[in-house]
Amino acid sequence: MNHPFKAVGLSFKTAPLAIRELIALDEAACRRFLDTLRNELGLSDLLVLSTCNRTEVFYASERDQSPAIIEALGQLKGVADVDAFYEYFTLYNTCDDAAQHLFEVAMGLDAQVVGDLQIANQVKRAYQWSADADAAGPFLHRLLHTVFFTNKRVQQETSFRDGAASTSYAALELVEELTADVANPRVLVVGLGEIGADVCRHLADSKEFTDVTICNRTRAKADALAEECGGLKVLDFENLVDGLQQADVIISSVARDTPFFTAEMVSRLDVLSYKFFIDLSVPRSIEAEVEAVPGVLVYNIDAIQSRANQALEQRLAAVPQVRAIIAESMTGLHDWSREMLVSPIIHRMKEGLEQIRQEELDRYQKKLGPDEAKRLDDITKSLMQKVLKRHVLQLKAACKRDQADQLLDVLNDLFDLERQPTQA
Repeated sequence: MNHPFKAVGLSFKTAPLAIRELIALDEAACRRFLDTLRNELGLSDLLVLSTCNRTEVFYASERDQSPAIIEALGQLKGVADVDAFYEYFTLYNTCDDAAQHLFEVAMGLDAQVVGDLQIANQVKRAYQWSADADAAGPFLHRLLHTVFFTNKRVQQETSFRDGAASTSYAALELVEELTADVANPRVLVVGLGEIGADVCRHLADSKEFTDVTICNRTRAKADALAEECGGLKVLDFENLVDGLQQADVIISSVARDTPFFTAEMVSRLDVLSYKFFIDLSVPRSIEAEVEAVPGVLVYNIDAIQSRANQALEQRLAAVPQVRAIIAESMTGLHDWSREMLVSPIIHRMKEGLEQIRQEELDRYQKKLGPDEAKRLDDITKSLMQKVLKRHVLQLKAACKRDQADQLLDVLNDLFDLERQPTQA
């Protein structure tokens, strides 16, 4: 595509978590960064995408602006030696490479969990911020709308998004199934290791659960996660028994060598109806004998990972179909981009023909009555549109054959149009 669209960024594939955390941007920071890139660096067609797994900038510029972008990112985040991290960044310095990468990110092909459901919504939010900042030009608008249409096709035509391919998301799906008949289920998450914290984030994003409590030996860690997730309730570890008594579902991500939840502990809860325990820990944090307690059902990590593995296999099998859909969208984008090259000359042709038409009308309208003048106007306008349509169709066909330049030269000579450099 003949457009100076580019991208620069890092992801979980190129940078460790410590570095990704160091330069990650929240919404407010993304919006400030957009203003900086637009107003201070003069970049256009801007998209700033920052998640826990990636921070990437898509932009339009005739030359590689990645050093300036990385430097501006370092200044925004207060990282004085950001140039030391250059090796972790990947550059996409052609339009095709940058657009292809955005498609793969938005579809979930480039996600840590293949087919990630959340990334498409994150791209939509990033696009909204660009639109709000007046930083999205015609190319980015077209690209993003094509991406969203492609995402819809992937959702409807493939099994790429079916099932939960991560352990934490599989745990969320299991909780949804177990509590399908429970009004406003009460969920308690105990232990905030990596998987436990991810489950909390999924619960917070889900519209199904409004009564979620988290509990951790270190209260500060629970408070920080609760704030990140938008205000989950926090339970002091000393009051854990009360939380167990009230919860319908207990998700355990406690890290220790021996089970934390024992049959003796759970039997004292006096379970009046079903209570579900989900064990995400290795080694197990819920004693196997707990399931012998009346009214208690236990699900361990093997059952959850089995669900995730089956979903992952199904998604991987759909990858070729997803890539084929992306290829069709890229072809359509190529056709549109080539047509944009000739749209200025089409506009000048239309202006030139309209000027000739008006000059001829002016010569005769004074001699004609209102009805005749109206009829002459309609006839000449129709004639001009037919002439223009023929040339426009020829130009578009020539674009698809990559022969537009030859026809543009002919049309310039034929209509005496001044050739001006254009870009999509």
